[in-house]
Amino acid sequence: MQEQPDHALVPGLTARVELTVTDADTAQAVGSGDVPVLGTPRVLALAEAATVAATTRHLPVGSTTVGTRVELHHLAATPIGRTVAALARLTTVDQRRLVFEVAVTEDGRTVATGEVERILVDRHRFIERAGHTS
Repeated sequence: MQEQPDHALVPGLTARVELTVTDADTAQAVGSGDVPVLGTPRVLALAEAATVAATTRHLPVGSTTVGTRVELHHLAATPIGRTVAALARLTTVDQRRLVFEVAVTEDGRTVATGEVERILVDRHRFIERAGHTS
């Protein structure tokens, strides 16, 4: 049996990231509603940040991941001043396709759940194909 290199992407990798909700994170501020609570786009960004954190140290040199699909259930409102935490767990590695289970909580209460899919790409080639020169 071959040993996995240190940078291997394998199911079970996890990461947790936190956000203390500010005025800039509200639905009002991000344009997703008119209430002063954590906006769904910020919940999604936090969940995606957790998926990135889960794999960053394990990527092959010159690679990155890009998001391709998201399913998110925003279940509860979070007011300004509260801290939410997103936990991402890599559940599936299918060649370049990575699937994560995500959960966002606030003080033990589930705020959101979902699934995020990312694809492993060559960073330089991806940027070139996107039309950028740097």
